[in-house]
Amino acid sequence: MREHPPELAAVVERQQHIATRAQLLEAGYDDMYLYRQARRGLWQRVLPATYALVTGVLTDEQRRISAALYAGPQAQLTGLAALTWYGFRQIPRSTDVHLVVPHHARRRSAGFALVRRALSLDARARSAAIYPVCSPARAVVDAARDLRQPRPVRAIVAESVQRGFTDLAALDEEIRRARRSRTALIRMAYAEVVAGTRSAPEAELRECLAGSPVLPEIRWNPRLRSADGVALPTPDGYLTDSAVALEVDSQEYHFSPSDWARTLDRHNELSRHGVMVLHVTPAQLRHHPDRIRRTVEDAYESRRGLGATLLVRVDPSDSPPPAPHP
Repeated sequence: MREHPPELAAVVERQQHIATRAQLLEAGYDDMYLYRQARRGLWQRVLPATYALVTGVLTDEQRRISAALYAGPQAQLTGLAALTWYGFRQIPRSTDVHLVVPHHARRRSAGFALVRRALSLDARARSAAIYPVCSPARAVVDAARDLRQPRPVRAIVAESVQRGFTDLAALDEEIRRARRSRTALIRMAYAEVVAGTRSAPEAELRECLAGSPVLPEIRWNPRLRSADGVALPTPDGYLTDSAVALEVDSQEYHFSPSDWARTLDRHNELSRHGVMVLHVTPAQLRHHPDRIRRTVEDAYESRRGLGATLLVRVDPSDSPPPAPHP
């Protein structure tokens, strides 16, 4: 097998065996050699004028590098590809790589490289080894604009804030920048987070119970205290009049015995103070929302008025959050 010239070998190593046609021609290869290598299955033409000098399935990073080299030096990685780079866990799997380029750029989408022109690039983009990556807030909004279902949008927005990738102010700024262009879902998810929603399943629980003709106002993520002022575990939802607590149990938080033990401790501590704790899973919310609503309604009606006799109170400082900006 022909060895690469030293200067190309260093570039190829840095780019994880991805190279552009221009880089290969500059190193002394010609188009016929590139054609023969691809024809023999020794190389792969993965995008126009972009080659993988290896066989087999590309890794996520190789796909990102390929797309960035194809799109040009001013391109910024965004959307789900950028969220994968940051380490988001609650995102849909996609082999597409989204990039934004200056509005005057001529590069178009090809294969798995999806290129979008933007009036302004992200001034907060972070530098990776080969390509810049849009800030988490910009990437979250761009990803949400390409999704069509509320569940993954809620999950992305909740994770971005809960795990500290970004904050509400930065998200609000990016939503404003995008204006009304395919932002209905991200605006909805943002409003839910501002209102105190901590996860996508919790948002679905709120939605499930919102239309109930039986249930009164539910306090979401309230700070509870015992009679002597000791802080109690904060449930996802709480019906004050009946002292019924609602907990959404996601498998994500129960991977280890210690996580499960903490869940039991929370349940036992609330139960010790007379609170009924109802546990709901995301799967139940997804497949049996009517059953979940009836269960909560029955629990509320069976204990209506009991909350007034218990010495469990919602912290007076736990006031509702301000409404989100329209």
